[in-house]
Amino acid sequence: MKKEITFDFFSETERLVIRPLKNDDYQNWLSEFKNRFPSQHRHDIGKIDMSECTKEWFHNLVKKHQMLALSDTANVFGIFRKNDGKHLGMVDFSTLARENFQWGRIGYTIHNQYWRKGYGKEAVIGALHIAFKDLQFHRIEAHINVDNAPSINLAESVGMEFECVRKGFIYEYEEWTDHLIYYINSK
Repeated sequence: MKKEITFDFFSETERLVIRPLKNDDYQNWLSEFKNRFPSQHRHDIGKIDMSECTKEWFHNLVKKHQMLALSDTANVFGIFRKNDGKHLGMVDFSTLARENFQWGRIGYTIHNQYWRKGYGKEAVIGALHIAFKDLQFHRIEAHINVDNAPSINLAESVGMEFECVRKGFIYEYEEWTDHLIYYINSK
């Protein structure tokens, strides 16, 4: 089962639009990254140096996202607030296996200046609609650091179920770290 090639996948929720980035999003995207608060915890990158993120760099990022989608490697979506168009964060799906599996991984991040307003949950629910309907995944997993309580809470709040701990699963923080695996299947 191969998905149709398109860059028009999007989802709307009550307050949000989840869609691929466009070249015209540059100023909005850059502004919201620059407005981030300092890191709030170990898994929050907080403020980052955006000096290399020129308009040309961003246009190349948009092209890279399109190429990742075209190769069915990953689909990356911006999260935008409907009432003012502000860029709130990103959600992505990486393809883990196709054929008889239709299996993907979700990643999500909300700029920390927009935390604790329910945007993460709303965005993930909207994005899962894209994953199951448009990208035709059957199973989506979230790979979560064992001490990342906000991400665990988000996964559980959207109906993902805890499956297991994968020991030494991802190399980060200069060591192999354990991750909790949460999953949800298409209905």
